[in-house]
Amino acid sequence: MLSMFRSMNIRMIIIQIIAVILAMSVHEMAHALMASWLGDNTARNRGRVSLNPLAHIDWVGLLCLLLFGFGWAKPVPIDPWRYKDPKAGSVWTAFAGPVANFILSFVCILIFEILVYFTGGFVSTAVGSFLISTLSTTAVLSAGFGIFNLIPVPPLDGAKVFWAFLPDRDYFRLNNPPAWVNLLFMVVIFSGILSSPLSIMRSTLIGWMESGALAIVKLFI
Repeated sequence: MLSMFRSMNIRMIIIQIIAVILAMSVHEMAHALMASWLGDNTARNRGRVSLNPLAHIDWVGLLCLLLFGFGWAKPVPIDPWRYKDPKAGSVWTAFAGPVANFILSFVCILIFEILVYFTGGFVSTAVGSFLISTLSTTAVLSAGFGIFNLIPVPPLDGAKVFWAFLPDRDYFRLNNPPAWVNLLFMVVIFSGILSSPLSIMRSTLIGWMESGALAIVKLFI
């Protein structure tokens, strides 16, 4: 019994690690790719247009993602003055990360539903069970990662997206906060105050994605 418990723990740890690596890597690569498309190759030149997790991992953010389901990765370096429109480029580059997470979540849910509906007993096998567990965990973690990063507080992506209506000078000042703001935000995260509302938003989003994925699958049943 003890050996079974240990193997279950190891299995879940492996699944969590895979999910975290996918969610973080896709998010950060999307930032770097969008920045490159818009004219800033700073991140590309530093190897950030990559799914290699070592290029993107922030170890504190990784720990938060594993423990709470919400976290962050190493910021992608950008030079907004290389964009034709510095603020618009910053907004689209920031928005690309969460959007990539939501796309990853939806793709995972869609593949999950396809496997359940069209592969018969495969999902009951050891390999099938591992695969659908990985897909479902990745979907949840990636959605949580995207939602968390849309909080409109610097240095998160949401601050760059939702404060775009500010004059350029105020916008860039807001998104370069003093160190104490980052420290205060860390305290808020570890306090758990945001866990409940973020979980509700994540569950709602996952529910919408499941409905959309099922609607697509049922077109072929």
